[in-house]
Amino acid sequence: QVQLVESGGGSVQAGGSLRLSCAASGYTYYCMAWFRQAPGKEREGVASISSYGITTYPDSSKGRFMISRDNAKNTVYLQMNSLKPEDTAMYYCAAGHGQGGKGRCAGIGSWGQGTQVTVSS
Repeated sequence: QVQLVESGGGSVQAGGSLRLSCAASGYTYYCMAWFRQAPGKEREGVASISSYGITTYPDSSKGRFMISRDNAKNTVYLQMNSLKPEDTAMYYCAAGHGQGGKGRCAGIGSWGQGTQVTVSS
């Protein structure tokens, strides 16, 4: 059983930055990603990265968010800059067998418990 443990969420003012971390234990998946879900909205992909370092982002993340991965530590990071109030959501780490476009993994096998990000105007 793979465990994903997120950290780094919190509250920040618009224009600020946060860095999220997700530590995985157990099986190493090909793809790791960050998703987010705001109240009343569907879960959406934010960024994904393969074990080869190939990244995908939706338009809403491009230029502001950067995903990176330390394979030796089995940890993925999400650097979020120029945060906006609309980025407020619960952010989830996910791991999957394949990589999808627009910040997603395919064949997701594990989810983290989530970490809250709140951006105030």
